[in-house]
Amino acid sequence: MSATDADLYLLDELLTGEERAVRDRVRAFCDREVRPVINDYWERAEFPHALLPGLAELHIAGGTMAEHGGPGMSARAAGLVAMELAHCDGSISTFHGVHSGLAMRTIAMLGSAGQRARWLPAMARLERIGAFALTEPDHGSDAVNLETTARLEGDAYVLRGRKRWIGNGTFADLVIVWARDDEGDVGAFVVERAEDDGFDATAITGKIAKRASLQADIVLDGVRVPAANRLDGGRSFADTAAVLTAARPGVAWGALGHAAAAYEVAFGYLSQRVSFGRPLTGHQLVQARLAEMLGEITAMRLVCLRLADLAEEGRLTAAMASLAKMHNARKARAVVSAARDLLGGNGILLEYHVARHFLDVEVVSTVEGTDFIQSLVVGREITGISAFS
Repeated sequence: MSATDADLYLLDELLTGEERAVRDRVRAFCDREVRPVINDYWERAEFPHALLPGLAELHIAGGTMAEHGGPGMSARAAGLVAMELAHCDGSISTFHGVHSGLAMRTIAMLGSAGQRARWLPAMARLERIGAFALTEPDHGSDAVNLETTARLEGDAYVLRGRKRWIGNGTFADLVIVWARDDEGDVGAFVVERAEDDGFDATAITGKIAKRASLQADIVLDGVRVPAANRLDGGRSFADTAAVLTAARPGVAWGALGHAAAAYEVAFGYLSQRVSFGRPLTGHQLVQARLAEMLGEITAMRLVCLRLADLAEEGRLTAAMASLAKMHNARKARAVVSAARDLLGGNGILLEYHVARHFLDVEVVSTVEGTDFIQSLVVGREITGISAFS
């Protein structure tokens, strides 16, 4: 086995040639364009806009979507993209997850044919960047209790409310805002950004993780949205949940990417560093920890591959997606933490990359529903009883 592949069970053989080609293309771009510069962006807490043209040329935005310029990947290939981006950097992975996995997916799943044709082609080319505004300051995981309102006035909805932790929110061209209409129904409204439109987005500062990814506090103060910008298929929170279920496997794949990257860096470092007359990889405790890390990564990879197959067959459920996200997020934290520890003092330096993964992977347990929320989704499936209320 090649240590850099972390593939003791030869799972790479289960992939098609096309899936491997997509993975390798993304990894080559990351190695060539992203990895040499991302630490500087991360340390400055600055989004790497200069990388977007190269990212667009990969033709990965849209994932499994085949129409309106989407790449039409298999579920496995789309997962491998998420894995490779996180393998390189969590901030780039977050940008892609928000733009492609949430914003584009919402339009693809809930938009009419005309709405999809109107917005998706430019988004697939990264000419227009998307954001997904669901979370509110006072609710967090209790997303069903939306306070943002959308009041119909003539031929437009007027949006009022606040959103928090909105990825891409400060520079997105299209923001999917979830709000309640006059009847109390939840809807998805596409806000096309313009000057002085009552939409105010401020980047959240002081973060210790995903520093090169910008999340925003958003205030909606009388934002007028044409009635035609309400997605036709977004009429209840069940529609919101369907989008999140479809997007959640990408988070599980991303967790795998963080873990695999940290393992590979740790193995390379330990192979080169000599202590007590032999490489660190020759010591029993080190080998035991590497074996444990590889076991967790292998389990995570198996979960992702099976989840992708279920999605491809149209059999993905909320509980399946939640279990994968919960499991992989927790295992990734353990693997990356072990890698940081194995590097000793150097494990906290950005130049070795593990420190960035160590901090970024903490967020994976929180985004798109915390691990505790995921456990309650799974618990409801097991018991038939909802513990949410």
